[in-house]
Amino acid sequence: MSDSRLPAHLEIGAIRRLIEAQGGFASVLFKGERDAGTIMLLTIENGTSAQLYERMPQMDGSRQWTLSLPKGIETYREFSEYCRKRHASDPDLWILEADIADPARFIESLSALS
Repeated sequence: MSDSRLPAHLEIGAIRRLIEAQGGFASVLFKGERDAGTIMLLTIENGTSAQLYERMPQMDGSRQWTLSLPKGIETYREFSEYCRKRHASDPDLWILEADIADPARFIESLSALS
C-alpha cells in the first residue's frame, strides 16, 4: 500500500475549483499543514443546512468522507467552537467551507475521485 496522496494545499485548491465550477462558493476557514494536513469540509446549501464532513481512514488504507457533525443553524456558536477546538488540538487540520447546491451529491462526487 503506497501513500500517493496529494499534498493538502493542492487538494484544497482542487476542491475549491470544483465547488466554484458548480456555481458554489468556497472559503478556507482554517489553514493546516501544507503537505500532510487533514481536511474537513463544512457544506452549506444556500446559507443553511450545514454539515461537517471529514475524510476518515478505512481499514483498507483508503480514506472516505464521513459525516462528522450535523449542524442546525440554531447551534452555530457550538459548531464554531467545535471547529476551533478541533483545529487547536490538530493544527495540521484544514477546514474548508463550501456553499454549494446539493452538498450530499458533491460529497459523493469527491468520494468517487478518491
